[in-house]
Amino acid sequence: MKKLKIYLDTSVIGHLDATHVPERHEDTHKLWQAIQAGKYEAYISPVVMGELNDCKEPTLSVLLRHLLSIKYTELQETEEVSTLAAKYLKAGILKEKCFDDCQHFAYACVYNCDMVISWNFRHLVNIKTISGVKSVNAIAGYKEMPIYTPTILVAGGD
Repeated sequence: MKKLKIYLDTSVIGHLDATHVPERHEDTHKLWQAIQAGKYEAYISPVVMGELNDCKEPTLSVLLRHLLSIKYTELQETEEVSTLAAKYLKAGILKEKCFDDCQHFAYACVYNCDMVISWNFRHLVNIKTISGVKSVNAIAGYKEMPIYTPTILVAGGD
């Protein structure tokens, strides 16, 4: 069976250290264990790395240590990614200040990931964004890009 290619946004990595939200913390660790066990192929982008590098110490070191504990592929920036992210903005899915969030979807679509995994309910995991991305992708010739929380992905267990 083919492994699912999952694009991890920064919020997922951040929740590995978010003990103040125990359910999310626990489900994120379950996802991390599944990635470590080879159940999924994990992908991140330069946007994720940039957002992580904006963290202050000691948080930065902790999150990078978590990231280094899994096998992942860092995707490369391309004109196609930038163009698709700009289409999301032009469609009004998110505001200009949320261009990084548009790029998360664009990286996942351009690199043919199976889904985006996120805890970002404000900008990513919501009906408006999901519907908007679906519409733009259909017009631009990309497949639908589901977005789920770690909870939804790990809910089935083994």
